[in-house]
Amino acid sequence: MARILSGIQPSGTFHIGNYFAMMKPMIEFQREHELFCFLANYHAMTTIQKASELESYTIEAAIDFLALGLDPEKSHFWVQSDVPEVTELTWILSCHTSLGLLERSHSFKDKVARGIVPNSGLYIYPILMAADILIFKSDIVPVGKDQKQHLEITRDIATRFNNTFGEIFTVPDPLIEDEIAVIPGTDGQKMSKSYGNTIGMFEDEKTLKKKVMRIVTDSTPVEDPKDPEKCSIFALYRLFADEEQTQSMKEKYLKGGTGYGEVKKELAELMWRRFEPFRKKRLELEKDRGEVANILKKGAEKSRATAVKTLDEVKRAVGLIYG
Repeated sequence: MARILSGIQPSGTFHIGNYFAMMKPMIEFQREHELFCFLANYHAMTTIQKASELESYTIEAAIDFLALGLDPEKSHFWVQSDVPEVTELTWILSCHTSLGLLERSHSFKDKVARGIVPNSGLYIYPILMAADILIFKSDIVPVGKDQKQHLEITRDIATRFNNTFGEIFTVPDPLIEDEIAVIPGTDGQKMSKSYGNTIGMFEDEKTLKKKVMRIVTDSTPVEDPKDPEKCSIFALYRLFADEEQTQSMKEKYLKGGTGYGEVKKELAELMWRRFEPFRKKRLELEKDRGEVANILKKGAEKSRATAVKTLDEVKRAVGLIYG
């Protein structure tokens, strides 16, 4: 049984890009693997400075996960800041990570280029991510293409540390699902809160339809054939439709005579139905946030058992335990 770990920042309302790229796969992994899933609120602090926002987003993220089917009895589910051993390991790893390794991070450069004001937390983000992964001796880490380099940095840090101090860390393997690696938003770019192009999982029906109907398309006339592989609407449609529906829609595209507006209406209906079973559960969880907080605390306690053991090994290896 593989140990699979992944975390997600509670930096805003989750959307269908988060669902397909991370949340759905993680929930499915709990059936056959040892699942470690956490809400990365320390990472979110690199961009969120308001306490009320971070607190609200964190509990809302937990509610989303639980409503969608994450079972705290079958997995380890916690908030990053509730496992303090991670930040202690981050410091130790930072003392054994070269500056050049961090300077090669594309993610930091991309965020600065987009106008995000850099802070030191954003710069050492890869080290904190490495600590998240290595302290739980994770075998597999599902990541999007934009996080692939960060996992490569994690692997490099683990390998160098093991070469110096002995085989302490498990060197994790990435898991990238190519078909859902990049999920388009309403403007055709990757769906992202920072781009303002998201569609939420639990939107009200009117808002959902409105967002779907404004998905950007080209100017191909209704009667002309269209290329489904270059269409954002079709890319989203195939995520919600079954194989038969997808093939039928693909044939309509290639034949011509089907307008984008018609496809958008069908897509909105599929989206609404997909999350229908989870809405009632989410409303129930919303009414008892105290219980949600208790679930997260219990998850942290369960996860710390592993974190404490690994940190003890690391501290002994580097000389921080004496006498």
